[in-house]
Amino acid sequence: MAMGSLTQALQMAAPGTQIWVASGKYVATNGSDRNSSFEISSGVQVFGGFEGTETSIEQRNLESNITVLSGEIGKPGEADNTYNVVVFSADDKGTIIDGFTISDGNASGEVAEGNRLRSGGGMYIQGSATGSNPTIKNCTFTKNLGRDGAAVYINGRGENSCSPVFADCYFIGNEAGLDGGAIYNDGRMNGKSNPTFINCTFERNVGTYGGAICNATETGVCNLTLDKCTFVENIALLRGGAVFSLNGDQKCYLEMSDCVFNGNYPDDQNMVFTSTTARSKAYQVERTDP
Repeated sequence: MAMGSLTQALQMAAPGTQIWVASGKYVATNGSDRNSSFEISSGVQVFGGFEGTETSIEQRNLESNITVLSGEIGKPGEADNTYNVVVFSADDKGTIIDGFTISDGNASGEVAEGNRLRSGGGMYIQGSATGSNPTIKNCTFTKNLGRDGAAVYINGRGENSCSPVFADCYFIGNEAGLDGGAIYNDGRMNGKSNPTFINCTFERNVGTYGGAICNATETGVCNLTLDKCTFVENIALLRGGAVFSLNGDQKCYLEMSDCVFNGNYPDDQNMVFTSTTARSKAYQVERTDP
């Protein structure tokens, strides 16, 4: 069934529904409510990159049919953009977003840590006691802002759990006012936040701790898995040009294989900084720094 409103389609979608989205630029509201976002319910699968004549997902062309989810509402400029472009909450493994550019979110709210109004301008993933485990594929995150995790905030804190999977995603030009220029992975307060990134690229993101990724816990667990990922020219104003891990009681681990680091700043252990001794597995890093 064809629908003119992506927001309406998401509101009506039941678990198991696939939503095919034609190329173009979409905003979550035609008004000025900064709280508006594309909220994807558990079990719903959302695919971009369609022209409108396809009869199967395999026929779509992501390069020709650019599909943008944007936080740019209201007046031109970032100040009144939506706090979060996409929101997941307690989503199961069957929940998918695939084939979008996610841009111009601005999580600028002056609220407590972990609150979505200050976190995850591009995407906010809220954990739950039963877990929040969506899959994000073939997505580009760009020009998103936030105090923490400008592109994505993964919130497993407070005895909640998150284990999202990102595959073939590109994070470029996102900027955090505080930590995690692209990603903030939060397993604090007895939480569990264990994301996996496969074949993802992080380029020219900026944060205070963790130019690309800030991985943090105190008494919880946050295992960050990076497989075949590339980090290029990310900048941390203090530590961790590519990745900063705040280990707490050493339940915050990096598991990396076949990752490439090039031109990140500052050079903290080849752009990977940990506040205590990391327990990394499959730590195979190709150094390509000039």
